[in-house]
Amino acid sequence: MENTIEIIWQRGFLQSDALLAPRINNLYKKKSIDIVEKFKRMYRINLYAILAFSIIVLVVSFATGIAYMGIAMFILFNVIVVVNMKFKKKLYAIDKTQNSYDYLTSFNIWMKEILVVNMKLGRFVYPYVFLALVVGFWFGSFGSDVPGEELVSFVISEFPNTQLIFGIPIIVIGAIIIIMLILSFFGGRIGKWDFNIIYGRILKKLDQLLQEMEELRA
Repeated sequence: MENTIEIIWQRGFLQSDALLAPRINNLYKKKSIDIVEKFKRMYRINLYAILAFSIIVLVVSFATGIAYMGIAMFILFNVIVVVNMKFKKKLYAIDKTQNSYDYLTSFNIWMKEILVVNMKLGRFVYPYVFLALVVGFWFGSFGSDVPGEELVSFVISEFPNTQLIFGIPIIVIGAIIIIMLILSFFGGRIGKWDFNIIYGRILKKLDQLLQEMEELRA
């Protein structure tokens, strides 16, 4: 017979106006919308949390005398929010009138794009965070003593022949550069790991649902 169970199921989620399998169509449509809407809520909350954290870090840094670090971190977190807000617009622009498979496929493509962006950002974000911490603790707060000078005095006393670049021992500069290069090298993996920690469960459900649909299409 022409209308085998496989064909009925395929039509059920591939065609938004299918009449042969309305229950299957509605089931996949509901699952698709639930996954995307749950992600949207988490994504929105995460952006608000980053924004709030940037303000907290700024305030605390001034209160604890590491204002330079606070300003650097505030700028970084807000840049991350701006970048993700652009992707948020793309997320909300996904056409909900598509059939459930095309809708989830569009969402999956968006997810892969944002994951790639987070991995690229990770190569810069983590070295930047480390450098911000170093600068914050090195220079301290505005108009106060410079804690880094004590480290310079210690290094010079231990290694009298060490060379200085802009008043900083080359050993210290070398150590900072090496650590930043290591963080940059692993930054993409760390960024992916962070992304999976937050959204891993949704990604797993998305893969499972797409796999079910693709099996029906086969």
